Amino acid sequence: MSELLTADRIDEIGSLGLKSPDPAALVAELVGAVDEGRVDNPDDIGYALLVAADIMEAAGDLADALALATRAIAEQPDDNAYARAVRGGLLLRLGRTDEGMAELTALRPLLETDHRATYLIDELAESGHPETALEWLTGALDTILERTRGKQHESEDAQDEAAAMIYGLTQRRHNLREEMGLPHDEYDNLADRLRAASDHALDALDDGPATLLFWPQAEFTALLLRWPALADSYPATWDEHRTQIERALVEASGLGGADLGVVVGSAAGLAAFAEGTGSDPTSEETLDEYADSLDEAGVTAWPPGRNDTCWCGSGAKYKKCCLPRSRS
Repeated sequence: MSELLTADRIDEIGSLGLKSPDPAALVAELVGAVDEGRVDNPDDIGYALLVAADIMEAAGDLADALALATRAIAEQPDDNAYARAVRGGLLLRLGRTDEGMAELTALRPLLETDHRATYLIDELAESGHPETALEWLTGALDTILERTRGKQHESEDAQDEAAAMIYGLTQRRHNLREEMGLPHDEYDNLADRLRAASDHALDALDDGPATLLFWPQAEFTALLLRWPALADSYPATWDEHRTQIERALVEASGLGGADLGVVVGSAAGLAAFAEGTGSDPTSEETLDEYADSLDEAGVTAWPPGRNDTCWCGSGAKYKKCCLPRSRS
């Protein structure tokens, strides 16, 4: 029997993309594994198909990319908002404007309930519809702010979520208007004030950039082998570890966090730090202090651009690696 297609291999294929001498073979590997039921984690079926779609799109074959995105939706019907957005963007780029707008418009309400749903804006902007993207962002802000003024939130958690939504939407709208060369308006001024308030709050903490300790795959394995007691502090797999980090960064961003990023740890580095400080390498305090010590060595800023290499070190594009998979 052929080997299972793991999440790591999907990432590797995504990082190769058109740099491979035979991108068609990579697509065949991904699709073949799906066809034959060889995807290691069933939750990665849609991801594998979307990586294949991305390779086909980069090769200029939008029709095949559309077919793969459509299949990703069918394969995982209960978790397909991102795949549907990708499909909508492809339809727009194929000139099937009515169909593409219908697909994206059906997802438009997510902008008012999910702070991660700005991928809808990305698809519109990248498909030559920045004016519509700006209209949707403005409409979502109007709705959320009106709810906030009317105190139509059922709980304190709902109020916090609304604040996160307002922050994220104003920042994305502000960036889009700058890209379009538009002058500041009232919401741009709000975006500036919110960002300044966030920066001031973080500066008051005197902790520097808001960073998280991240272990690359080999180091994650070495860490748990060397100190089995840490198994209770970390997820069971490296894939779950990086997904947990991505979600934490998304949440911090939604709550107004600025200067976000990760510092990269190593098992040997932690051992040397613990020995030098006479501390227990498995204690939470030691891990926090070790993370702080790594700030001087450099912080990997988050988030990268959608088409930039993912922060986790997989080599794949961010939009096809940790970005979509953190939304599950």
